[in-house]
Formats: sequence, C-alpha cells, structure tokens
Amino acid sequence: MTKMVIPNEPLVDHIYTADPSAHVFEGKIYVYPSHDLEHDEPSNDNGDQYKMEDYHILSLDNFNSPCVDHGEALHVKDVPWASTQMWAPDCAYSNNKYYLYFPARDYDGIFRIGVATSKSPSGPFKPEENYIPGSYSIDPAVFIDDDGKAYMYFGGLWGGQLEKWQTGTFVSDAEGPAADEPALGPLAAELNDDMMTFKDHPKEISILDENGKPLLAGDEERRFFEAAWVHKYNGKYYFSYSTGSTHFIVYAVGDSPTGPFVYKGKVLEPVIGWTNHHSIVQFEDKWYLFYHDCSLSGGIDHKRSVKFTELKHNEDGTIQTIDPYRDSNNK
Repeated sequence: MTKMVIPNEPLVDHIYTADPSAHVFEGKIYVYPSHDLEHDEPSNDNGDQYKMEDYHILSLDNFNSPCVDHGEALHVKDVPWASTQMWAPDCAYSNNKYYLYFPARDYDGIFRIGVATSKSPSGPFKPEENYIPGSYSIDPAVFIDDDGKAYMYFGGLWGGQLEKWQTGTFVSDAEGPAADEPALGPLAAELNDDMMTFKDHPKEISILDENGKPLLAGDEERRFFEAAWVHKYNGKYYFSYSTGSTHFIVYAVGDSPTGPFVYKGKVLEPVIGWTNHHSIVQFEDKWYLFYHDCSLSGGIDHKRSVKFTELKHNEDGTIQTIDPYRDSNNK
C-alpha cells in the first residue's frame, strides 16, 4: 500500500507502526518500524501492552513520493528461538546483504537480540536459528563507522530488563540503582565481520554531565532509558536516546563511537503517548528525525504511528530542539 508523506503526519495509516529505524539504502529511504497490534492485555511498566509479532518495512523514493509498505518481512512464528514481543528493530548493510536486528523474548521470557538476512532492503528476511550470543535486553541499533567497523548499541530499562543484567547474568527480581547512584548505561559491542556475533562482551557506555560526572539514576530528564541511536556529524559521534519516564529524546556527544558521551540537550519534546523512540538520518543535504506518536489512534498508548520531520544542527554542532506539534521547520 502507498500513501503520500507529509512532515509530522503518519507515514502510513492502514497499520500502526512505531520505533522507526531509518536508513538510506540503494538511494532510497527505508524505515524499519515495529508493528503495533490490537490486543486485550493490561498496560503496565513491563510493556505487556506491546504485543508486536511481525515487521513491515516502509520505503520512500524521497520526501515528495509516496510511502510504500512492502508487507510482512519477518514474523515471530518463523524465528525458532523467539516466543513473543518483536519490539524495536534496526537494519544494516554489509557483505552484500542486509541484516535485520530485532529483540524478542525467548522461551524463558528473557529478551534477546536476533538477526535475519536478506538480499533486499525490503525483505523478506530469513532469521538465524539462534539469537546473537551474549545479547540481551532490547532496542538494537547498528552504526557502521567510516572505517567500516560496525557497532551495536542496545538496552532498555523496566520492560527492557536492563536492570536484571547488572551482575552479568539474568536476575529476575533485580532492581536498578538508587536515585543518587550512577544511572545504568546502554550497552555497546563491536560486531565481527559476519555482522552476527560480538567481538567481545558488550560494555556499558558512559553518559556524563557537563562536569564530567556520570548522570544519576534519579536524573530522569537526562538519564538513559531506551531507544539508543548513533549518528556522526562533523567528525563527532552523537548518541541519542529516550528518557522514558520523562518522555524526551535527548542526545550526548563524544569523540569515539563507544563514548564516553557528554550530555548536550533535547532533540524532541514529549509526544502524545507514553513512549518516545526515534532515529536520525541524512538524506541528500538534509537531516531528518523519524519518531512516533499516538495521535492517529486517539492517544491510545499501545497503538503508535511513525512520523518524520527535518532535524537541524546549529553551527556549533548542537541540535535544535523539535516541537512536533508546532511546525516542521522549528521556527
């Protein structure tokens, strides 16, 4: 199905989409979202309302063309190790193929990160028999640097189970740090050339304040919650993420793809609905933010829709904060 796109309006309205990972492949814009479905589960901090079970891939020739839904690219029933909840995915190109990375619960209820491959950016994708060894939690995002090295970033609090991995193994009743202790950071791991395994154990990323101190767990307007994303601008690495409970997309900047990163400010103000999840991509000579909200579903939290708007860097490298309900030009 196709639909003409308008900034700050849903890319598609025949299905609900969320958690967009946008990339430029083969000269087009491809968006890899999750797919929200109707259900009768309770809404809670564990994310039981997000019962997504498949992926549809969207594409645009440019921002003056229709958005194409390429149909189902992967379903949980085709993933041998996965039981439920196919949450936010990402995609990368290497070795003359496309790699779709996705989180799902295994049959023990533990979130892991899987990978599936295709010769086409629109799929369909064939999953590997097992998840990536050493992977856990949610929201994989893969960044390939100018030197060809590929890095995966992942992690999410609460339903994303990151608190349960503080010892290096899964502890089902573990809680996060106290408010006056350093916040839990996202994880990063360099990928091997096969794009399916980690070179080493994932390491926690440091996000620091303006004084070089780690952000604290109680600093909910700035600390990491979920939705890691990395883009590179003028030689600097921009690590952006959702603050979850305060509903901002914020960013930190560093000199290395694995940090440390220094907090700089907000990318996106809160949207309609509880979650906030995004990606940042350059197309031709402009930068764009892809995000989601619940305006199409009337504010119902578990049914979201992907949107986009232009993103602007200032001369000093900072990002202009976007209010998606004011206008698309941030005036």
